[in-house]
Amino acid sequence: MPTQNETIVDASLLSSEDIRKRIRASRYDANTAGLAPGKLQCNLAIIPEEFALDFLRFCQRNPKPCPIVGVSDTGDPMLPTLGRDIDIRTDVPRYRIFRDGVLTKELTDISDYWDDTLVTVALGCSFTFENAFIRAGIPMRHIETGRNVPMYRTNIDLVPSGPFVGQMVVSMRPLKERDLEDAISISSKYPQAHGAPIAIGDPCTIGISDINRPDYGDAVDIKPDEIPVFWACGVTPQNVIQAARPTFCITHAPGHMLITDIAEDAETTIYKNPTQHGENQ
Repeated sequence: MPTQNETIVDASLLSSEDIRKRIRASRYDANTAGLAPGKLQCNLAIIPEEFALDFLRFCQRNPKPCPIVGVSDTGDPMLPTLGRDIDIRTDVPRYRIFRDGVLTKELTDISDYWDDTLVTVALGCSFTFENAFIRAGIPMRHIETGRNVPMYRTNIDLVPSGPFVGQMVVSMRPLKERDLEDAISISSKYPQAHGAPIAIGDPCTIGISDINRPDYGDAVDIKPDEIPVFWACGVTPQNVIQAARPTFCITHAPGHMLITDIAEDAETTIYKNPTQHGENQ
């Protein structure tokens, strides 16, 4: 049986649509870092319509961790604005089910949990700009080692909306000092994927007491000549959902994103079939 790393390497050769087909067929359930270079990846929050407006307000007030890139129609599991034949019930490698704010289950298909009250909110993900880092010669430790990116709860307060309130979650990538300027410049060009970092250096300044023990994802080595760099993270909604305690909610599992057909540098996140309308602009 192939190792997870071998599975990731194999999937890295596929198009965004082919990766989703493999996920839908239950042939891939690992993290999505490094997959579908050039395509936008998304975090997810799937919530009952009664909570959707407050949640959308929360995202609009906190665009760094929660950049909205797509919203479904109520009860419709398809996301045509983000790609060809995206079925949100099956096309994400791994999901989490929350009831009254409590994580109750992690699974690879949510068809049995879908109903006509649910709204899907897709949020940009920093996995998107990692491909640009790699093209610029900036290594990504978690991709090199076949791990999920490390993510941490912080003490950074967010602007509340209705029941949604809490602190930001961040992702961390260790970088050499010589790469910092390029990393900041590159990521700042991706506001729909969290943009520039929110902190550099000492993790204690943002409330992280032990960088070797992430709250989500996997720990990675930080070499003596490297500096930890922190970006706002789309796992933030999972943090606030647990505090808000909606009756029901579905999210992606951290690091297991929806891969869209939207170009990573697209001006808008509205998918156009290239065979009919030309490339995304």
